[in-house]
Amino acid sequence: MPLISAPMFLVSGPELVIEACKAGIVGTFPALNERSSEGFESWLVQIREALDSFETETGKKAAPFGVNLIVHHTNPRVQADLELCIKHKVPLIITSLGAVKDLVDAVHAYGGWCFMM
Repeated sequence: MPLISAPMFLVSGPELVIEACKAGIVGTFPALNERSSEGFESWLVQIREALDSFETETGKKAAPFGVNLIVHHTNPRVQADLELCIKHKVPLIITSLGAVKDLVDAVHAYGGWCFMM
């Protein structure tokens, strides 16, 4: 049964995402839980490095991770955060408050998945 750890505002962060993925659950977090795009990118790197290490050390495949992007026009970071997700090839993007065709196309271009809420 596929399971997703919900991207909980102010609760979900790298530690929760990493542990969920190690347990076979898709770990997700809202991009805006990290207060800057620079910090957001460091979270992406931290998650990827931890999951790569887990897989190397155990020989087990971790579940993919995902990011929740608020695509509403009031989010000034959406484009910068999307570009970071594309750069780091985040496996799953969950959008809140809309579905944006260009975002979906960009994520699908690198093989990522999109869920719209």
